[in-house]
Amino acid sequence: MDAPLIEFQNVTKRFGDKTVLDRVNLQIYEGQVTTIIGLSGAGKSVILKHIIGLIQPDEGVILFRGQPISGTKKSVLDASLARISYMFQQNALFDSLTVYDNIALPLRETTNLKKTEIHRRVMARVKQTELTEAVGKYPSELSGGMQKRAALARALITDPQIVLFDEPTTGQDPVRKNAILSMIAQYQRKFNFTAILVSHEIPDVYFISNRILALYNRQIVFQGTPEELESFDHPFMDEVIGSLEALQKELTGLYSRRQFKILNHVQMKRRSQKDPYCLVVFGLQELHAIMSRVGYDTAQEVLSTMGLYIDKHFSAIGGFSTRRSTNEIITMVPYSSLAETEGIVNDFVRDFNAYMVPRIGETACRSASGASVDLVILAGIAEGQAQGDIDSVILLARSQQKEIGRLSCAAGE
Repeated sequence: MDAPLIEFQNVTKRFGDKTVLDRVNLQIYEGQVTTIIGLSGAGKSVILKHIIGLIQPDEGVILFRGQPISGTKKSVLDASLARISYMFQQNALFDSLTVYDNIALPLRETTNLKKTEIHRRVMARVKQTELTEAVGKYPSELSGGMQKRAALARALITDPQIVLFDEPTTGQDPVRKNAILSMIAQYQRKFNFTAILVSHEIPDVYFISNRILALYNRQIVFQGTPEELESFDHPFMDEVIGSLEALQKELTGLYSRRQFKILNHVQMKRRSQKDPYCLVVFGLQELHAIMSRVGYDTAQEVLSTMGLYIDKHFSAIGGFSTRRSTNEIITMVPYSSLAETEGIVNDFVRDFNAYMVPRIGETACRSASGASVDLVILAGIAEGQAQGDIDSVILLARSQQKEIGRLSCAAGE
């Protein structure tokens, strides 16, 4: 792995008698999405404020591209900090300014660019973040999702190398949370900035993060991939993740990936080596393209609706499901052969097309703008055995996917 873009070495921060960070060590790498997780009030935002230079550590060293920030010349440091942008928790849009003026503000305040160049840059960001129709509106006239896009466009107007996101999903419902995270992930890929998030919405950040840092008891106790976090054996997992995973199941009908692995492990222990099981892999085709046509909120509402209905149908026969990636749901059907599972899935498809596709279609068509929308829902089945490799079964099921539902609607219908 390359050298870290940002590194904390034994960083300690106190506010009066209270120690918030205690010998914190962490690494953040360029071009990645890194999420710092932990309980509310644990000190996650304090880490962000150190990165942006709002506060200084009482002890320890912060390195930027391998050089200590404390020993850097002010002119060099100011130039480095100018390439960092901050997206505030509640957007912090100015109510008295239009979307255009909110986005233009950083350029007007921090550069000597001519009015024509500022206009060119603002309109480029407006187009890229799909805000053309809202450019003359005020924040109070925008939906929550459009306000987030306006705040992101403002954060990106200075072409930052690093964007910091302070609790970007706080106070949002589960559908909106995933919509905001999907938006961040899509624009991070589009503009190739380094994204650093702080969040206590732990299940949701699995799907967009390259690395996760866990802040617990004033220290970073874990650094690694989301997959590595799932097998992390530490009190942090019980105290923080357990309660949030229960909430995830209640709200979406889907287990976290960690819970899914645990349930599967328990099932495997109960089976003989020859007992079959089946996996069903559901997918929503071209999800990112659909997001651009119907919006992030609507796309996530479709996924949430699918998750709840899949859980309702398969949990009645002992099945359990997890969201494997942004647009994929995997369902385990224990003790079932391929023929039995095909019959179960056929029943599901019949009910799904009769009751859920019209409901999903109504939501998508209502939100479509600028182009026709074609939502294609896929499912594939594969059989495995207790001692086999589940990942190979998932790959086989994915390769067997066929269309189980489709809806088409023209924009404005």
